[in-house]
Amino acid sequence: MRRSQTLMIAAGMALAVLCAPVLGQSAYPSRPVVVVAPIAPGGPIDLEARVHTKKMTELTGQPFIIDFKPGAGGSIGNGYVAKAAPDGYTLLVQSAGFTVTPAFFKNLPYDVIRDFAPITMISQRISIFLVRPSFPAKTFAEYLAYTKANPGKVNYGTTGVGGVGHLAGAWIEKDTGTKVTFIHYKGAAPELLDLIADRLDAASTNLISGLPLIRTGKARALAVMSDKRSALLPDLPTVAEQGIPGYNYSSWLGFLAPAGTPANIVNQLSDNFVRGVKSPEVIEALEKDGILPAGSTPAQFRQLIIAETERWGRLVRETGVKLEE
Repeated sequence: MRRSQTLMIAAGMALAVLCAPVLGQSAYPSRPVVVVAPIAPGGPIDLEARVHTKKMTELTGQPFIIDFKPGAGGSIGNGYVAKAAPDGYTLLVQSAGFTVTPAFFKNLPYDVIRDFAPITMISQRISIFLVRPSFPAKTFAEYLAYTKANPGKVNYGTTGVGGVGHLAGAWIEKDTGTKVTFIHYKGAAPELLDLIADRLDAASTNLISGLPLIRTGKARALAVMSDKRSALLPDLPTVAEQGIPGYNYSSWLGFLAPAGTPANIVNQLSDNFVRGVKSPEVIEALEKDGILPAGSTPAQFRQLIIAETERWGRLVRETGVKLEE
Protein backbone atom coordinates (compact mmCIF):
# COMPACT_ATOMS: atom_id res chain seq x y z
CA MET A 1 0.00 0.00 0.00
CA ARG A 2 2.74 2.37 0.97
CA ARG A 3 4.65 1.52 -2.24
CA SER A 4 1.62 2.26 -4.43
CA GLN A 5 1.09 5.61 -2.69
CA THR A 6 4.74 6.48 -3.27
CA LEU A 7 4.40 5.64 -6.95
CA MET A 8 1.25 7.78 -7.25
CA ILE A 9 2.98 10.75 -5.59
CA ALA A 10 6.00 10.37 -7.89
CA ALA A 11 3.77 10.18 -10.96
CA GLY A 12 1.89 13.28 -9.81
CA MET A 13 5.11 15.21 -9.33
CA ALA A 14 6.34 14.20 -12.81
CA LEU A 15 3.06 15.32 -14.35
CA ALA A 16 3.30 18.65 -12.56
CA VAL A 17 6.80 19.20 -13.95
CA LEU A 18 5.64 18.36 -17.47
CA CYS A 19 2.66 20.68 -17.21
CA ALA A 20 4.58 23.62 -15.75
CA PRO A 21 5.75 25.07 -19.10
CA VAL A 22 2.25 24.78 -20.52
CA LEU A 23 0.79 26.61 -17.56
CA GLY A 24 3.48 29.28 -17.94
CA GLN A 25 2.60 29.74 -21.58
CA SER A 26 -1.12 30.06 -20.96
CA ALA A 27 -0.51 32.77 -18.36
CA TYR A 28 0.82 35.18 -21.00
CA PRO A 29 -0.16 37.96 -21.18
CA SER A 30 -1.01 38.65 -17.57
CA ARG A 31 -0.75 42.47 -17.84
CA PRO A 32 -1.00 45.20 -20.50
CA VAL A 33 1.26 44.95 -23.57
CA VAL A 34 2.85 48.14 -24.94
CA VAL A 35 3.16 48.40 -28.74
CA VAL A 36 5.70 51.07 -29.65
CA ALA A 37 4.96 53.02 -32.84
CA PRO A 38 8.09 54.92 -33.93
CA ILE A 39 6.01 57.51 -35.78
CA ALA A 40 3.74 60.42 -34.92
CA PRO A 41 0.06 59.59 -34.34
CA GLY A 42 -2.55 60.02 -37.04
CA GLY A 43 -0.93 58.42 -40.07
CA PRO A 44 -1.82 55.17 -41.87
CA ILE A 45 0.47 53.05 -39.66
CA ASP A 46 -1.26 54.38 -36.56
CA LEU A 47 -4.75 53.82 -37.97
CA GLU A 48 -4.06 50.25 -39.01
CA ALA A 49 -2.16 49.39 -35.82
CA ARG A 50 -5.22 50.43 -33.83
CA VAL A 51 -7.31 47.84 -35.70
CA HIS A 52 -4.87 45.05 -34.79
CA THR A 53 -4.25 46.09 -31.18
CA LYS A 54 -7.99 46.35 -30.55
CA LYS A 55 -8.43 42.81 -31.84
CA MET A 56 -5.51 41.54 -29.74
CA THR A 57 -7.11 43.08 -26.65
CA GLU A 58 -10.29 41.14 -27.44
CA LEU A 59 -8.43 37.87 -28.06
CA THR A 60 -6.14 37.96 -25.02
CA GLY A 61 -8.20 39.83 -22.45
CA GLN A 62 -5.29 42.22 -21.80
CA PRO A 63 -4.93 45.76 -23.19
CA PHE A 64 -2.55 46.23 -26.13
CA ILE A 65 -1.63 49.91 -25.84
CA ILE A 66 0.08 51.97 -28.57
CA ASP A 67 2.93 54.17 -27.33
CA PHE A 68 4.21 56.73 -29.85
CA LYS A 69 7.96 57.37 -29.89
CA PRO A 70 8.65 59.32 -33.11
CA GLY A 71 11.91 60.86 -34.20
CA ALA A 72 15.19 60.22 -36.04
CA GLY A 73 13.49 58.33 -38.85
CA GLY A 74 12.06 55.76 -36.46
CA SER A 75 15.39 55.09 -34.74
CA ILE A 76 14.21 56.33 -31.34
CA GLY A 77 11.30 53.91 -31.15
CA ASN A 78 13.24 51.07 -32.73
CA GLY A 79 16.14 51.52 -30.32
CA TYR A 80 13.79 51.64 -27.35
CA VAL A 81 12.27 48.28 -28.23
CA ALA A 82 15.65 46.72 -29.07
CA LYS A 83 16.78 47.45 -25.49
CA ALA A 84 13.49 46.54 -23.79
CA ALA A 85 13.08 43.46 -21.62
CA PRO A 86 12.45 40.42 -23.88
CA ASP A 87 9.36 39.34 -22.00
CA GLY A 88 6.61 39.95 -24.55
CA TYR A 89 5.32 43.13 -22.90
CA THR A 90 7.05 45.61 -25.24
CA LEU A 91 6.47 45.18 -28.99
CA LEU A 92 7.22 47.22 -32.11
CA VAL A 93 4.95 47.98 -35.04
CA GLN A 94 6.87 48.77 -38.22
CA SER A 95 6.53 49.24 -41.96
CA ALA A 96 8.75 48.54 -44.98
CA GLY A 97 10.93 51.57 -44.22
CA PHE A 98 12.38 49.55 -41.33
CA THR A 99 14.51 47.63 -43.85
CA VAL A 100 15.69 50.77 -45.68
CA THR A 101 17.29 52.66 -42.77
CA PRO A 102 20.37 50.39 -42.49
CA ALA A 103 21.30 51.23 -46.08
CA PHE A 104 21.92 54.86 -45.10
CA PHE A 105 22.96 54.70 -41.44
CA LYS A 106 25.86 52.44 -40.54
CA ASN A 107 25.95 53.38 -36.85
CA LEU A 108 22.37 52.69 -35.78
CA PRO A 109 21.95 51.86 -32.07
CA TYR A 110 20.36 48.55 -33.11
CA ASP A 111 20.57 45.89 -35.82
CA VAL A 112 17.30 45.22 -37.65
CA ILE A 113 18.03 41.50 -37.91
CA ARG A 114 20.05 40.70 -34.77
CA ASP A 115 18.15 42.81 -32.20
CA PHE A 116 14.53 41.90 -32.99
CA ALA A 117 12.34 38.82 -32.94
CA PRO A 118 9.88 39.08 -35.87
CA ILE A 119 6.33 38.11 -34.95
CA THR A 120 4.28 38.52 -38.13
CA MET A 121 4.05 40.54 -41.32
CA ILE A 122 0.37 41.28 -40.92
CA SER A 123 -0.63 43.17 -44.08
CA GLN A 124 0.48 44.57 -47.41
CA ARG A 125 -0.34 47.82 -49.19
CA ILE A 126 -0.37 47.75 -52.97
CA SER A 127 1.26 50.74 -54.64
CA ILE A 128 0.42 52.04 -58.09
CA PHE A 129 2.35 54.18 -60.56
CA LEU A 130 0.57 57.38 -61.58
CA VAL A 131 1.20 60.19 -64.04
CA ARG A 132 -0.39 63.62 -64.37
CA PRO A 133 -3.55 63.82 -66.53
CA SER A 134 -1.83 65.46 -69.51
CA PHE A 135 1.32 63.33 -69.50
CA PRO A 136 1.92 62.01 -73.04
CA ALA A 137 2.33 58.34 -72.05
CA LYS A 138 -0.74 56.11 -71.87
CA THR A 139 1.09 52.94 -70.73
CA PHE A 140 4.11 52.22 -68.57
CA ALA A 141 6.08 51.11 -71.63
CA GLU A 142 5.32 54.46 -73.25
CA TYR A 143 6.41 56.21 -70.05
CA LEU A 144 9.77 54.43 -70.20
CA ALA A 145 10.21 55.32 -73.87
CA TYR A 146 9.38 58.97 -73.17
CA THR A 147 11.73 59.10 -70.18
CA LYS A 148 14.58 57.57 -72.20
CA ALA A 149 14.03 60.14 -74.95
CA ASN A 150 13.95 62.99 -72.40
CA PRO A 151 16.59 62.20 -69.75
CA GLY A 152 16.22 64.25 -66.59
CA LYS A 153 13.12 66.08 -67.82
CA VAL A 154 10.50 63.90 -66.09
CA ASN A 155 9.77 65.06 -62.53
CA TYR A 156 9.14 62.05 -60.27
CA GLY A 157 7.61 62.72 -56.84
CA THR A 158 8.50 60.95 -53.60
CA THR A 159 7.43 61.36 -49.98
CA GLY A 160 10.99 61.81 -48.77
CA VAL A 161 14.63 61.36 -49.67
CA GLY A 162 15.74 57.79 -49.07
CA GLY A 163 12.25 56.47 -48.38
CA VAL A 164 10.89 53.31 -49.97
CA GLY A 165 9.01 55.39 -52.56
CA HIS A 166 12.25 57.10 -53.59
CA LEU A 167 14.10 53.80 -53.79
CA ALA A 168 11.25 52.22 -55.77
CA GLY A 169 11.71 54.99 -58.34
CA ALA A 170 15.49 54.56 -58.31
CA TRP A 171 14.95 50.85 -58.95
CA ILE A 172 13.02 51.71 -62.14
CA GLU A 173 15.84 54.02 -63.23
CA LYS A 174 18.53 51.41 -62.59
CA ASP A 175 16.81 48.56 -64.42
CA THR A 176 15.75 50.60 -67.46
CA GLY A 177 18.63 53.01 -67.94
CA THR A 178 16.31 55.99 -67.59
CA LYS A 179 16.98 59.23 -65.75
CA VAL A 180 14.37 61.31 -63.91
CA THR A 181 14.50 64.30 -61.59
CA PHE A 182 13.24 63.31 -58.14
CA ILE A 183 11.11 65.89 -56.33
CA HIS A 184 10.91 65.16 -52.61
CA TYR A 185 7.83 66.15 -50.61
CA LYS A 186 7.10 66.07 -46.89
CA GLY A 187 4.12 63.81 -47.39
CA ALA A 188 1.73 62.21 -49.86
CA ALA A 189 -0.85 65.01 -49.76
CA PRO A 190 1.30 67.81 -51.29
CA GLU A 191 2.83 65.34 -53.72
CA LEU A 192 -0.54 64.22 -55.10
CA LEU A 193 -1.85 67.80 -55.16
CA ASP A 194 1.00 68.75 -57.48
CA LEU A 195 0.38 65.67 -59.61
CA ILE A 196 -3.30 66.42 -60.24
CA ALA A 197 -2.46 70.09 -60.80
CA ASP A 198 -0.09 69.09 -63.65
CA ARG A 199 2.95 70.40 -61.76
CA LEU A 200 4.42 66.92 -61.22
CA ASP A 201 4.84 64.27 -63.91
CA ALA A 202 4.85 60.96 -62.03
CA ALA A 203 4.56 59.44 -58.57
CA SER A 204 3.74 56.22 -56.78
CA THR A 205 1.08 56.02 -54.11
CA ASN A 206 -0.95 53.43 -52.25
CA LEU A 207 -4.01 52.05 -53.95
CA ILE A 208 -6.59 53.64 -51.67
CA SER A 209 -5.15 57.14 -52.22
CA GLY A 210 -4.86 56.64 -55.95
CA LEU A 211 -8.26 55.13 -56.74
CA PRO A 212 -10.33 58.35 -56.36
CA LEU A 213 -7.85 60.22 -58.59
CA ILE A 214 -8.03 57.52 -61.26
CA ARG A 215 -11.81 57.26 -61.20
CA THR A 216 -12.27 61.04 -61.51
CA GLY A 217 -9.66 61.40 -64.25
CA LYS A 218 -7.37 63.54 -62.07
CA ALA A 219 -4.48 61.11 -62.60
CA ARG A 220 -3.69 58.19 -64.90
CA ALA A 221 -2.58 54.81 -63.56
CA LEU A 222 0.10 53.09 -65.64
CA ALA A 223 1.06 50.11 -63.49
CA VAL A 224 0.72 48.14 -60.28
CA MET A 225 4.11 48.13 -58.53
CA SER A 226 3.78 44.83 -56.66
CA ASP A 227 4.24 41.47 -58.39
CA LYS A 228 0.51 40.76 -58.64
CA ARG A 229 -2.38 42.71 -60.10
CA SER A 230 -5.00 44.17 -57.79
CA ALA A 231 -8.56 42.86 -57.66
CA LEU A 232 -9.68 46.51 -57.51
CA LEU A 233 -7.89 47.26 -60.82
CA PRO A 234 -7.74 43.87 -62.54
CA ASP A 235 -6.96 45.31 -65.97
CA LEU A 236 -3.96 47.33 -64.78
CA PRO A 237 -0.73 45.38 -65.53
CA THR A 238 2.19 45.26 -63.14
CA VAL A 239 5.55 46.96 -63.70
CA ALA A 240 7.06 43.48 -64.07
CA GLU A 241 4.64 42.71 -66.90
CA GLN A 242 5.61 45.91 -68.69
CA GLY A 243 9.35 45.81 -68.98
CA ILE A 244 11.05 45.19 -65.61
CA PRO A 245 11.01 41.45 -64.81
CA GLY A 246 11.30 40.73 -61.11
CA TYR A 247 10.18 44.19 -60.03
CA ASN A 248 8.11 43.94 -56.85
CA TYR A 249 7.52 46.89 -54.57
CA SER A 250 4.80 46.95 -51.96
CA SER A 251 4.69 48.31 -48.45
CA TRP A 252 3.83 46.18 -45.44
CA LEU A 253 3.04 46.38 -41.76
CA GLY A 254 4.41 44.00 -39.16
CA PHE A 255 5.01 43.42 -35.45
CA LEU A 256 8.30 42.57 -33.74
CA ALA A 257 9.57 41.89 -30.22
CA PRO A 258 13.03 42.37 -28.72
CA ALA A 259 15.53 39.63 -29.55
CA GLY A 260 15.62 36.97 -26.87
CA THR A 261 11.85 36.95 -26.34
CA PRO A 262 10.96 33.30 -25.59
CA ALA A 263 9.83 31.36 -28.66
CA ASN A 264 6.61 30.27 -27.00
CA ILE A 265 5.60 33.91 -26.43
CA VAL A 266 6.58 34.93 -29.99
CA ASN A 267 4.57 32.02 -31.41
CA GLN A 268 1.59 32.79 -29.19
CA LEU A 269 1.64 36.42 -30.29
CA SER A 270 1.95 35.40 -33.93
CA ASP A 271 -0.93 32.94 -33.68
CA ASN A 272 -3.19 35.57 -32.11
CA PHE A 273 -2.24 38.31 -34.57
CA VAL A 274 -2.96 35.91 -37.45
CA ARG A 275 -6.27 34.86 -35.89
CA GLY A 276 -7.16 38.52 -35.63
CA VAL A 277 -6.23 39.49 -39.19
CA LYS A 278 -8.27 36.60 -40.55
CA SER A 279 -11.40 37.64 -38.67
CA PRO A 280 -14.21 39.05 -40.85
CA GLU A 281 -14.34 42.43 -39.11
CA VAL A 282 -10.58 43.02 -39.48
CA ILE A 283 -10.60 41.89 -43.12
CA GLU A 284 -13.45 44.31 -43.82
CA ALA A 285 -11.67 47.18 -42.03
CA LEU A 286 -8.45 46.64 -43.99
CA GLU A 287 -9.83 45.90 -47.43
CA LYS A 288 -11.96 49.04 -47.53
CA ASP A 289 -8.68 50.93 -47.26
CA GLY A 290 -7.03 48.90 -50.00
CA ILE A 291 -4.91 46.87 -47.55
CA LEU A 292 -4.36 43.16 -48.10
CA PRO A 293 -4.56 41.06 -44.92
CA ALA A 294 -1.55 38.72 -44.65
CA GLY A 295 -0.33 37.09 -41.44
CA SER A 296 3.03 35.36 -41.82
CA THR A 297 4.88 33.06 -39.45
CA PRO A 298 7.81 34.49 -37.47
CA ALA A 299 10.23 32.60 -39.73
CA GLN A 300 8.62 33.95 -42.90
CA PHE A 301 8.72 37.51 -41.56
CA ARG A 302 12.38 37.15 -40.62
CA GLN A 303 13.21 36.01 -44.15
CA LEU A 304 11.32 39.00 -45.59
CA ILE A 305 13.26 41.42 -43.38
CA ILE A 306 16.58 39.82 -44.34
CA ALA A 307 15.73 39.83 -48.07
CA GLU A 308 14.50 43.42 -48.14
CA THR A 309 17.39 44.74 -46.03
CA GLU A 310 19.80 43.14 -48.51
CA ARG A 311 17.83 44.38 -51.54
CA TRP A 312 17.57 48.01 -50.47
CA GLY A 313 21.20 48.04 -49.33
CA ARG A 314 22.34 46.69 -52.69
CA LEU A 315 20.15 49.21 -54.55
CA VAL A 316 21.57 52.15 -52.58
CA ARG A 317 25.12 50.97 -53.27
CA GLU A 318 24.45 50.46 -56.98
CA THR A 319 22.57 53.72 -57.55
CA GLY A 320 24.51 55.98 -55.19
CA VAL A 321 21.30 57.41 -53.69
CA LYS A 322 22.16 59.78 -50.85
CA LEU A 323 20.00 61.33 -48.14
CA GLU A 324 21.17 64.86 -48.92
CA GLU A 325 19.64 64.86 -52.44
